[in-house]
Amino acid sequence: MIRLVVGLGNPGKEYERTRHNAGFWLVERFAQANGMVLRKDPKFKALVGKNAAGAWFLLPQSFMNLSGQPVQMLAGFFKIKPEEVLVVHDELDFAPGVARIKQGGGIAGHNGLRDISQRLGSHEYWRLRVGVGKPPVGTEGGDYVLHKPSTEERALIDEAIDRSLQVLPEMLKGDMQGAIHKLHSGEPKTVEKKEAPVKEPEIQPEPPKATEPKKSGLLGSLFGKK
Repeated sequence: MIRLVVGLGNPGKEYERTRHNAGFWLVERFAQANGMVLRKDPKFKALVGKNAAGAWFLLPQSFMNLSGQPVQMLAGFFKIKPEEVLVVHDELDFAPGVARIKQGGGIAGHNGLRDISQRLGSHEYWRLRVGVGKPPVGTEGGDYVLHKPSTEERALIDEAIDRSLQVLPEMLKGDMQGAIHKLHSGEPKTVEKKEAPVKEPEIQPEPPKATEPKKSGLLGSLFGKK
């Protein structure tokens, strides 16, 4: 059972539409759809809400690299174990339109996950990873996530969030495998573009070499020999 859902992002108007706030977007959409109010709680340094079933929802209002403190404080206060926590965050390794669920694993350089893992003393919380795409060559990941996605990318991210919201009730009830199967199998087939296999170039036979026409007569006797 999931007792705490954490959406990761950065507070402030200048960040609200950036890729790094994908976790905020999902929790905000859930709250709006379910009539749940997210109130600022100075004690937890976060926006906090609670749904009808008793699960807590939290948006840290510290910056991304300090996300773990509000999570640690609320989880500790209500005695919530790491495996009862779901963290929703942006994922550079997935294209826009992809969303995946997993438990534990590495943090892949994500500052929010790093701080949460350190504060909870565990990697065993659940993650809902919302794809935002890889940065272009020559662009740092940290800079890329602090920019807005294109209109087309945002539409795909919103579709992935919609599919994630459909399985969130199952996750809250503890049916993690059911949620994983439903979310992953429902992913559009065209989202992840696989690289086409490299086709070996066909070896074309070399064209016959042009032969110098044979000289005859007087010209042949004059220029035919070197």
